[in-house]
Amino acid sequence: MRFIPIKTPSFIKRIFPNYVWDFSSKDKILYLTFDDGPTPEITHWTLNTLKKHNAKATFFCIGNNVAKHPDIFNAILNEGHSIGNHTQDHLKGWKNSTKKFLENVVKADAIINKELKTSSQKVSLFRPPFGQLKKSQGKAIIQLGYKIIMWSVVPFDWEQKISKEQCLKNVISKASIKNNIIVFHDSVKASRNMMYALPKVLEHFSKKGYAFEAISMSN
Repeated sequence: MRFIPIKTPSFIKRIFPNYVWDFSSKDKILYLTFDDGPTPEITHWTLNTLKKHNAKATFFCIGNNVAKHPDIFNAILNEGHSIGNHTQDHLKGWKNSTKKFLENVVKADAIINKELKTSSQKVSLFRPPFGQLKKSQGKAIIQLGYKIIMWSVVPFDWEQKISKEQCLKNVISKASIKNNIIVFHDSVKASRNMMYALPKVLEHFSKKGYAFEAISMSN
């Protein structure tokens, strides 16, 4: 049974005020984010699609995938997108101790920062897999210097029971200036729905005068 709403309710944002759920702005800006990569072919396709629309995005990378595909990781950086930590092994926070979860985050941190290669860059954005994070885990991650980036709109691109048309509708109907962080996945599981919806989301909101920006990695 699915319990995550398409649009994050305001009361959830109030319960966790130290997490970033959206960005306040009067400008027409959307922040596309992609979890679970880098993934061969799918991430490259995503980068090419974003480039066609002059769009920037933020990729929350699994450390293990960065280690396997450093060339794809560097392609993300070379295209001017920002990077976030998505743990080393896609751990569920609710099912793991704070110690184990934090160790997994730190392991991914080391791999990602090694690939960044410059002292002026350091990964400072974090998103918990499945959005699952104990309060103790969140507090510890913030103490490491991370901003915890959640989302305001989730299209359920990974959900096989949802059609690609419904995935697109989830974004079109809910994304706005006030609900501007959208979470997609550059993964095999999400590829059918994401690869259908993303070009159409870019076209739809571009025609409405929206820009697509990456979340800043600077604190």
